[in-house]
Amino acid sequence: RAWHHPEPLVLDAMRAGAAHLIGEHDFAAFRAAGCTAKTTMRRVDSIEITERGETTPAGEVVEIDVRGNAFLRNMVRIIVGTLTEVGTGRRAPGQVAEILAFRDRTRGGITAPAHGLSLISVVYPPGM
Repeated sequence: RAWHHPEPLVLDAMRAGAAHLIGEHDFAAFRAAGCTAKTTMRRVDSIEITERGETTPAGEVVEIDVRGNAFLRNMVRIIVGTLTEVGTGRRAPGQVAEILAFRDRTRGGITAPAHGLSLISVVYPPGM
């Protein structure tokens, strides 16, 4: 139900990296190879990275909440994987903006595993 990540994460660095993803962008670098979406333009409204205040035998529990108008195939998993690399120091927070700008999946971070990923809600605009 969660992804056990063995290394400590610097959440402030992850938040700084996440800030580059807020807004409407071309998220081509954050989609799976088999994605068949007609457009890769998406809007991310917020990314909240918080410690849940509980400690397990494996360590602290970190929650990443991504909200937007739509997501590409594996987009959230790739965002989480990339931000995790920022949190471990493998990437600088500013590299997230570079990944986005180049629109090249090979420049992006790992795809985080699906365990722990939960769809909390879907909100449709009025009239749908």
